[in-house]
Amino acid sequence: MGLDIRLPIGFMFILVGALLGFYGHFGPQEIYQRSLGINVNMHWGVVMLAFGSIMTLLGSRAHKKK
Repeated sequence: MGLDIRLPIGFMFILVGALLGFYGHFGPQEIYQRSLGINVNMHWGVVMLAFGSIMTLLGSRAHKKK
């Protein structure tokens, strides 16, 4: 079966992580007072970017082996 969903999932996580990280970096910093000053959007954006990159890397490696 030639269906590999790692590439679309990886691209989706990269896109959402980049948007979330961009908002966390350039958005209003006052909203983080409820979370004790921790920029949650920036941290989760980086995590999502890393996960998306890993998924994309694994999907492209599997695609090249065929």
